Amino acid sequence: MEIDIDEVSYHVETCGEGFPLLLLHGFTGDSSTWTGFCKDWGKHSSLIIPDIIGHGSTEAPEQLIRYKIEAAAKDLNDILTKLGVEKVDLLGYSMGGRLALTFAILFPDKLRKLILESSSPGLLTEAEREERCMKDGELAHFIKEKGIEPFVDYWEKVPLFSTMENQPQQIKNAIRRQRLSQSPPGLANSLLGMGTGAQPSWWAKLPQLKNEVLLLTGEKDEKFCRIAEKMQKGLKNSTWMVIENSGHAIHVEELEKFGTIVSEFLLNT
Repeated sequence: MEIDIDEVSYHVETCGEGFPLLLLHGFTGDSSTWTGFCKDWGKHSSLIIPDIIGHGSTEAPEQLIRYKIEAAAKDLNDILTKLGVEKVDLLGYSMGGRLALTFAILFPDKLRKLILESSSPGLLTEAEREERCMKDGELAHFIKEKGIEPFVDYWEKVPLFSTMENQPQQIKNAIRRQRLSQSPPGLANSLLGMGTGAQPSWWAKLPQLKNEVLLLTGEKDEKFCRIAEKMQKGLKNSTWMVIENSGHAIHVEELEKFGTIVSEFLLNT
């Protein structure tokens, strides 16, 4: 379905029955990241799966302010309001995890349980944020100047996704098609407005979260394992699980195990 939020048309997939579960994909992804889980998760949850602003079939406006992570979180809240949903479970992957955490901090009354896959609260220091903003700005310029295919060629070789080389060619081809279908202005503006350097640092806000939180990282993703270990110390009610034989994209690399862990967490009341 299409839902208009402040003059931006959002594409939202829905499936299943039960307590609402809002699912947020990562950078260069779209709702198809999660629709394959409809069969299993749909048995216990009503899935709400938007294409995040600038991604998939959701519009990619020119105004950079629309991509700020706080604005994107507000859009999600407005989508839930239009759907008549008062409270959700929330799962976010990577960029979607940072957006999920932002939503949890800004709209705590709308949240029951939070699952963060390979996610972070942003960067601690202003110097780190400035350096990351500069790098993301360079990458955004590259996307605008060179186009989507050269960018995808580059992105596939980022060390963060090195473990994806072990996946069947069919899966790698599907992910490449998903990335190639993206809007270059949408991806560039997402980096500039919603990138790790552009977003606020939420580290100091972690102790405010009273919700039950599940942190998931792949054992081969050492950077995000370190981040999750530190996050857990700041969260009052959290569990951290490290998934063997997986890197950053656990939902792809260990699909069945990931699906089972999420179901068990959501059903454990």
